Amino acid sequence: MSNPYLNFAAGFDRLLKKGKTIRMEDASAASRPLLSEKALKVLLFSPHPDDECITGALPLRLLRELKMNVINVAVTLGSRKDRQLERLKELKRACNFIGFGLVTLGDRGLEKVNLKGRKEDPGNWAKGVDAAANLIRETQPSIIFVPHEGDWNSTHIGTCHLVNEAMGRLEPSFHCRVVETEFWAAMSNPNLMIESSVADVGDIVAAISLHAGEVERNPYHLRLPAWMQDNVRRGGELVGGQGGAAPDYAFSTLYRVSNFTQNKRTPLFEGGRCVSCNESLSAIFG
Repeated sequence: MSNPYLNFAAGFDRLLKKGKTIRMEDASAASRPLLSEKALKVLLFSPHPDDECITGALPLRLLRELKMNVINVAVTLGSRKDRQLERLKELKRACNFIGFGLVTLGDRGLEKVNLKGRKEDPGNWAKGVDAAANLIRETQPSIIFVPHEGDWNSTHIGTCHLVNEAMGRLEPSFHCRVVETEFWAAMSNPNLMIESSVADVGDIVAAISLHAGEVERNPYHLRLPAWMQDNVRRGGELVGGQGGAAPDYAFSTLYRVSNFTQNKRTPLFEGGRCVSCNESLSAIFG
């Protein structure tokens, strides 16, 4: 018997092979919306260069649809000191392409942002917490993005704890939305599924490819669309409800959003929300 799905599977294989031949040298930057000086600010705390793109589907929609000023915060520039300056150059290209602002915590990012570093070098850790807290005070963001506590990679987990401690030092009057992200390990209880358009996914993949040294060893940018497709499967039940039908999205990213006020996080809403490309984000983030 013939199997009509063989051509379907072969199509994915062909796409991956073709993707490896694409080069970004002559690509022009994606269009950045004209932002008002009064635009609400978003801080996207990224453990490594490239995380700003991998988890950036919702920030990109906030930029393009709600005209928010999305600022990527480079927490580290990686652990290899011989690659840090080159990774910073790649990061600048990627942020410029996708339209995000960029700041670094320290001239070359922080070092030892992990639970081992917090235990063994508390002075260095405290300086990082202070740097993050001061940035939040100066910026007064409406939304903060940070990895969730179980995101496997030690620097992702460290970034979660670093930002949480920084937020704990803020004045009680400060309030914002907190959006937890995932990549290396899935959240067990996300409450927000965000659909991405084909155009947005194309721009995200292109921006990741500008982290040339990283994708050369592992072309994970080419597999990102498949990950975003699998998020639709997961989110259909984790966010939409067990046994529910998955929404008719091609691509999505899962998050967990809460309200931060009086130095406490509280649920923003009951249950989960799925937001398609045709729906406004303003009800949650306006």
